[in-house]
Amino acid sequence: MSDRIEITPALSLPLSEVRLTYVRSSGPGGQNVNKVATAAQLRFDVVGSPTLPEDLKTRLLARAGARVTRDGVIVITADRYRTQPLNRADALDRLAELIRAAAHVPRTRRPTRPTLASKRRRLDAKTRRGAIKALRGSKPHLD
Repeated sequence: MSDRIEITPALSLPLSEVRLTYVRSSGPGGQNVNKVATAAQLRFDVVGSPTLPEDLKTRLLARAGARVTRDGVIVITADRYRTQPLNRADALDRLAELIRAAAHVPRTRRPTRPTLASKRRRLDAKTRRGAIKALRGSKPHLD
């Protein structure tokens, strides 16, 4: 197994920055679940990470939501599987996916003005709609 988590072709995270502990799982496992600590609990200190650039740290903390502690540590608990190695791999994959999503920089929107043709189409549609609604009115009084 590699000692780095591949995030993007240009970015990889050393496993030394990730702390993994194992706790008792609440997931599948039958009687085994009461005896063996198979759930993996991953902790990654985003704020203290020397690997990640500052802008990526900001986006990652915003995206992680409730998984972040006050100190800027992401906590991921994986108990989907019955074995430690599978839960460990699941936790690492989920961290990598979270960082990958935060690494994507959204394009900035440049405001545009509506074209003359789109303005005409909008006004024509309003006129047609108004004519339809005018026909719904009550019958005129013949006094």
